[in-house]
Amino acid sequence: MVRLSRATLSRVAPAARPLAEPRATGVVHLGIGAFHRAHQAVYTERAMAATGDDRWGICGASQRSADVADRLRPQDCLYGVRAGDEVRVVGSVRDVLTPCDDLAARLAAPETAVVTLTITEKAYRRDPLPGAIGRLVAGPPTAIGRRAAGPPTAIGRLVAGLRARAAADAGPLTVVSCDNLPGNGATLARLVAELCEPPLLEWVEENVAFPATMVDRIVPATTQADLDDMAARLGVTDLGAVVTEPFTQWVIEDSFAGDRPAWEKAGALLVGDVRPYEHMKLRLLNGGHSAIAYLSGAAHVSEAVGDPAFAGFLRRLMDDDLSPTLDGLDGFDLAGYKETLLARFADPGLRHRVAQIAMDGSQKLPQRLLDPARDRLAGGHEPRWIALAVAGWMRHVTTSRELDDPLADRLRGDGTASAAATVSRLLAIEEVFGADLRESRVFRELVTDCLERLNADGVPAALRALDAS
Repeated sequence: MVRLSRATLSRVAPAARPLAEPRATGVVHLGIGAFHRAHQAVYTERAMAATGDDRWGICGASQRSADVADRLRPQDCLYGVRAGDEVRVVGSVRDVLTPCDDLAARLAAPETAVVTLTITEKAYRRDPLPGAIGRLVAGPPTAIGRRAAGPPTAIGRLVAGLRARAAADAGPLTVVSCDNLPGNGATLARLVAELCEPPLLEWVEENVAFPATMVDRIVPATTQADLDDMAARLGVTDLGAVVTEPFTQWVIEDSFAGDRPAWEKAGALLVGDVRPYEHMKLRLLNGGHSAIAYLSGAAHVSEAVGDPAFAGFLRRLMDDDLSPTLDGLDGFDLAGYKETLLARFADPGLRHRVAQIAMDGSQKLPQRLLDPARDRLAGGHEPRWIALAVAGWMRHVTTSRELDDPLADRLRGDGTASAAATVSRLLAIEEVFGADLRESRVFRELVTDCLERLNADGVPAALRALDAS
């Protein structure tokens, strides 16, 4: 079967062809993985189609490998998205850079007006120094974002591009973090500032905006079965295809330095304050995902939610511990959102691997489950369901043969320590738990009790015990 490209696009059914063909590149994206291709790239194409403004083609940049470039460049950067039963080829991506290509030149180009990022939580890595609790860093300023004996970080490459843009006097720029971090815009702005020398920092403060965003769409890793299915549906081979769900949401702080795609014409919501939506998504969707990853024992999310007892646990986690920590959502149908969320989790067509969600838990847990635990404790409540999920994570990191986490060497155990000893050791890792949760007698006892139950009787018995208490 022939490969998807502009030359073979005529083989694709007209209804599945791109909605727009950009004539220029106005957006640079750092971290062009499956999520970006199923989310921001789709919004950008729809915005161009809705307005006829075709200046917003995307240049994607990979940070770690040339894999995406190798998949997309031979296809003229076209790729298919399957959302439920709908399949469409997306044409908003115009080029993909490898880590060896000149990203700074792209960021300095006058036609580039927006930079978006999906570089995952660990790219905003936590400072390992004692006393720097939860502070996020990009790297030492003198190293221009370069980790010791390693390549430049994504944020270091971004700063190098800002330096080139300032030198070229190429005009204002909006930098949009689309990662699952609270206050992602302000966090990114702070990390960029740490790497800027004074003249560059002054230019950034005057010319660059960092709006906060909340992104929501479940995008599992693409499998060979997915690629085979897309080839059958499109009539051409597509090595860049992604599979996602029909649901999609993008909430963006309405704070831009200059021109931008009309994303609101594609369904994005522009607001003055993203935080209520951000907390809702991080805690309910991502927190629910983490609970599934560390407690369910299932291979896929839909299998976990298919168990009525486990689905009941997720409802209690959301209703009793997570929803009470949310505010600023007046008029929003939170109950309906949770029902929709459980239905999305249960979708068997997504095949969302639990192992994928379990990766990098030390970077994800703080904003997903530990921050709401703090809120519950501050209000005088016991976050029992959160404690069970945290205990599940502790059992996972101390017993897994293969642990994919930046702090893996410090997290691992041999599985023989008592629950109390395990909880004490892990709570002492301040980059994850801070000093407050380590010193919280209530939180320590809750997690220890849950871990003892998990170790002794397994998840079903632990769920029953919590439900009965």
